Amino acid sequence: MTALAAPPVTVRPLGAPGHMGVDYEERVDFARLRDYRIGRAKAALAASGCGAFLLFDFYNIRYTTQTWIGGALGDKMIRYCLLTREGDPILWDFGSAVRHHKLYSPWLPQENWRAGFLGFRGAVAPDAGLMRDAVTEIKSILTEAGLADEPVGMDIVEPPFLFEMQRQGLTVVDAQQSMLDARVIKSNDEIMLLNQAAAMVDGVYQDIVDVLKPGVRENEIVALANKRLYEMGSDQVEAVNAISGERCNPHPHNFTDRIIRPGDQAFFDIIHSYNGYRTCYYRTFGVGSATQSQRDAYKTAREWMDRSIDAIRPGVGSDQIARLLPKAEDFGFENEMAAFGLQFAHGLGLGLHERPIISRLNSLENPIELQAGMVFAMETYAPASDGISAARIEEEVVVTDNGPVILTKFPAQELFVANEY
Repeated sequence: MTALAAPPVTVRPLGAPGHMGVDYEERVDFARLRDYRIGRAKAALAASGCGAFLLFDFYNIRYTTQTWIGGALGDKMIRYCLLTREGDPILWDFGSAVRHHKLYSPWLPQENWRAGFLGFRGAVAPDAGLMRDAVTEIKSILTEAGLADEPVGMDIVEPPFLFEMQRQGLTVVDAQQSMLDARVIKSNDEIMLLNQAAAMVDGVYQDIVDVLKPGVRENEIVALANKRLYEMGSDQVEAVNAISGERCNPHPHNFTDRIIRPGDQAFFDIIHSYNGYRTCYYRTFGVGSATQSQRDAYKTAREWMDRSIDAIRPGVGSDQIARLLPKAEDFGFENEMAAFGLQFAHGLGLGLHERPIISRLNSLENPIELQAGMVFAMETYAPASDGISAARIEEEVVVTDNGPVILTKFPAQELFVANEY
């Protein structure tokens, strides 16, 4: 009897499962995610030559302590985390959030959740002594650990706090480079969360094309996107750009109350996060109809996108990808600085702009090597010959050993005309 050949191994696509935890499928393992992130941060600290990292960047705080406060408190420079070589992270947090961590965040010792307040970015003057007392406490911890004479890496800082660190004899160096390096390679859990976030935007774009008709305003589209994202489980809608008609060229990077009209070209960027992991996801549409000029611009933007994505694989230099993007002069700008942000790629993760940043502005002279596990958003922009319209496309890309994998699924190979007549 002839033995049957084993079936070929199938490489499964990246998953975008539901939001619930279930017993019958393996989904995101948050304990594994926390272990991965703190492991990467600790390795970065060990390689840095620092005795400790003192982190104020709220994405670095989330990466190391697995906590989050967004909205009004997320960017006020009042939350900070001390990461030492041997110990668990210590987080100074705002008010009652400390009690909440003690109840619901058991992965750190109870004594590592501490209350802290530095003054709301100067609203309480440094003369009040809050920064002095905070630095004194930090220095005592470092002294006890035998680290007070070693450099302290910091990511972002208010000048008065930096001056106080120096006044008390602490040597401060840059930690942001080390933390961005730590965050650049995403685990399978992180990639699944990024994919879930993108899947939510896939659905929002369907909602948008259903209502994208003459008479609707840009701000109404923004309101719709916010509502749908929060209904689907978004934890932060950072921005929704809505640009239409004569506002498309030059790109204003915002939205207004402009009434959308027949034949407009309109593009949107949806930036939100699910469990912290972000999207940056442009799509361009015709409203009811499209001119040849608008279709030509879209075809150009798509060609620039496709030739760049086709070259993405581990081992390729970011300069090689950047050279495939059009020069600033090719689409009407005087230099790369003036055109920055229209033809480039930026890393995605807990932050909107992580590594790698790929553009003609920075990558030709300072390239980095692409690695499996990097995730970034690739953006192109092509102005139309009519002088007012423009096409904007963005795809989120995972670098894998088997080539690039696209997370953004809403149709974008050809100009999508909504509610065509």
